[in-house]
Amino acid sequence: MTTASPANSGPFRYGDRVQLTGPKNKLHTIALKPGASFHTHRGFINHDDLVGLPDGSVVSNSVGVEHLALRPLLSDFVMSMPRGAAIIYPKDAAQIIAQADIFPGARVVEAGVGSGALSMWLLRALGPQGRLFSFERREEFADVAVDNVTTFFGHAQDNWTVTVGDLAEALPGTVPDGEADRVVLDMLAPWDCIEAAADALTPGGVLLCYIATVTQLSRVAEAIRASGRFTNPQSTETMVRGWHVEGLAVRPEHRMIGHTGFLLTARRLADGAVLPELKRRASKSSYSDADVEIWTPGALGERTMSDKSIRKRQREAAKAAALSLSKEQQGPDAGSVPSGD
Repeated sequence: MTTASPANSGPFRYGDRVQLTGPKNKLHTIALKPGASFHTHRGFINHDDLVGLPDGSVVSNSVGVEHLALRPLLSDFVMSMPRGAAIIYPKDAAQIIAQADIFPGARVVEAGVGSGALSMWLLRALGPQGRLFSFERREEFADVAVDNVTTFFGHAQDNWTVTVGDLAEALPGTVPDGEADRVVLDMLAPWDCIEAAADALTPGGVLLCYIATVTQLSRVAEAIRASGRFTNPQSTETMVRGWHVEGLAVRPEHRMIGHTGFLLTARRLADGAVLPELKRRASKSSYSDADVEIWTPGALGERTMSDKSIRKRQREAAKAAALSLSKEQQGPDAGSVPSGD
């Protein structure tokens, strides 16, 4: 018995996204369309010439310059997709999957959805039996996220629910108390949602907060402690440094992906359980009303995007999603080029 190939496997088809790498290691991501061409200042490649080739092929453009053609990995896709809001980088997404212990079949709450980057990683880790409940305050960001997820997977995700609204208000009506295995908060003021997250989580469930600044880190950690409903929070950050390896020339790269955010995790205590008091506590764990002013969106340097830019991102994401859906409707053999005798 034969099984169908995954949507992102097999020969290239119309509607596929293809990553072309030139001789100077410059990347270009294109979506294959009938009759279209990819142009650079040194020649062009017809999309029709790529259709039917296996993944990992090397093609020459009109002037003989070779390009490597590969389907983009998820880590490649999230770095080039249309963005309504800032994304969580792959290095942090990988740690979120690990530290939050995301497993197939889990019920996960995510807020906010942003541009959908983390949603894709979570959906992959959850598998078809899991459920992802995402919350986003801004409808235009939610639209971009849904289109990006549809573009990458090639179809809508039946186990994914996107709710436009405030998590603290909308979560109780979406996920019954005690039925979420994991809660992932990627938002400006996660301390406002600690109680809602605690209500939704099952005892032993994991709360993970993605936080940009040390002032946010301090406040959310104290809010978790003050709630009395979680274990003591643990915080980390991840830095990635590449290495140049060529013969005996082995050295670290001059550039690296440094700080992008902190990850703070804690586990839900059973109702009525009291965490044993630590023998040693930080000397300055409290904060005043004046300190709170430091944590306002403006002081935190929250970036805002113009309505014009958001509308542009929405159009780009919608077009990509429509193209991906059309590929799914064509079937696995659509657009393939028959071989000559």
